[in-house]
Amino acid sequence: MNVRLIPAPIDVSFSLSSLEEELYLREFHQLSDADDDPINQWLKLAKARGETADTDPVVLNLLVELHRKLDNLEALIKNETPSRVMLTHNAHIESIGFEYFNLAQEVLEAGQTYYGRIAMPVHPKRDVPVFFQAESATLAKILKMHERDEKDWNAYLTARERVLIREAKENR
Repeated sequence: MNVRLIPAPIDVSFSLSSLEEELYLREFHQLSDADDDPINQWLKLAKARGETADTDPVVLNLLVELHRKLDNLEALIKNETPSRVMLTHNAHIESIGFEYFNLAQEVLEAGQTYYGRIAMPVHPKRDVPVFFQAESATLAKILKMHERDEKDWNAYLTARERVLIREAKENR
């Protein structure tokens, strides 16, 4: 199998999806587009009503992110932690492709389906829920990812590729 991969330093936590399939599916849907985020719900409603038409989108996004950070600090002070499903494995992703990623360690069983959370280094930083199938002990094929997360994944891949091209040009 010929899969094109780009080096990318990302972390992933995962478990066999058959262990707690209902629980993993529930979390997968909860993490979709940050639906559990009240500020995001407010922003969607404000946009739908046209209340943000005269607002600079960059400033608005930065203010929303600032509000999220304050919410996170408040939760930290109150010792509240978001309830996430426990996952059995943590690994480093060595390289990524549009539908694949490759782990640095051989920890997968070929043919098995897994549920995981990928710590995406995008703005805003977030965990991306994903179902994937092991093609080998290190290579995984993404089976299910939310549309917004897929766009961010592809944008991150493209940005990493640009960085590598720039570095290659500088090294000549």
